[in-house]
Amino acid sequence: MIISFDLDGVLFVNPTYCEIEPPLIRPFDRLYPDRLRKGTVDLIRTLREQNFTVWVYTSSYRRERYIKGIFWHYHVKFDRIINAAIHEKLVQRDKKIRLPSKLPSYFHISLHIDDEDTVVQNGYSYGFHVLKVSEPDPLWAEKVLREANRIRSIENNSSRK
Repeated sequence: MIISFDLDGVLFVNPTYCEIEPPLIRPFDRLYPDRLRKGTVDLIRTLREQNFTVWVYTSSYRRERYIKGIFWHYHVKFDRIINAAIHEKLVQRDKKIRLPSKLPSYFHISLHIDDEDTVVQNGYSYGFHVLKVSEPDPLWAEKVLREANRIRSIENNSSRK
């Protein structure tokens, strides 16, 4: 089962409003100015230990190298990274109708974690599961784990039929 995470407002947060993971040491804190939400490292490791496939799916244009780099310093690995450029190339392509900025169902993502109401609404419209995470929420990681296991259970039950 694939779970994807948005970056801005979900994994990357403003430390003024949200607790963060310990910042990287110099000079890496300047090379990677984004700050990780507290609990990110343990959550991603736990999901991978529970045999979830974990992706980043962001509408930002941050380069894949940057995203991999910051998480590498935290010893966190993602199975795939989809940024806005990849989304446009694979999903939007040359379609005349503008599709949503994220379309997890296209990639067979079972659960997407995001902070945007529009993504949640698109989940209803386009038929994909979204869990909204807002900052600050000290229980966000537990909510993600609970929802991931709930969706896994639903998918397992439907595949047995």
